[in-house]
Amino acid sequence: MNKQNSTILKLAETALLAALCYVSFTFLQIKIPVPGGDATSLHIGNTFCVLGALLLGGWYGGLAGSIGMTIADLMDPVYITVAPKTFVLKLCIGLITGLVAHRIAKINESTDKKYVFKWSLIASVAGLAFNVVADPIVGYFYKQYILGQPQQLADALAKMSAVATFVNAVVSVILVCIIYNALRPALIKANLLEIHPQKTAEAK
Repeated sequence: MNKQNSTILKLAETALLAALCYVSFTFLQIKIPVPGGDATSLHIGNTFCVLGALLLGGWYGGLAGSIGMTIADLMDPVYITVAPKTFVLKLCIGLITGLVAHRIAKINESTDKKYVFKWSLIASVAGLAFNVVADPIVGYFYKQYILGQPQQLADALAKMSAVATFVNAVVSVILVCIIYNALRPALIKANLLEIHPQKTAEAK
């Protein structure tokens, strides 16, 4: 596959994953109301952001999450004001996951299933652990200093968000590892995922 066709394919896959992020967040979430008309939620939208980073690389996965989840926020009156925060955080999830999976572990240079599973797990945990820490902290300052919410309300939302984000992360890590390692052999066989085996990756 030449470079141009590869880029077009990645863009199409990014669009598909963005759509999955949007659908999973919009229609499969459990919204938890917070005093003041705000809310946090349990959802699996981050699953497809991380999956995209494992399959396509950090930038593409991050963009899938950013675009899909930001559109979901913009379409929801409760979340519309936090759309800019969502765009940045989801991009960071993808970039961190991609950094660990492709820059450090180079999973696309390995055919060892155990090695790939281990590093897909580590990369997923790294990306979503960042979100567990960053989402409530960034959300707190964003709500208080950008949106001008009272400190008490911003603090309450941050605490609830931290719990919900942790639950979301655990569920997403499990789903990502199952889906990615199940899809990978089929995608390789269909020439939809390029693998360049090298011995150096196995030895890490």
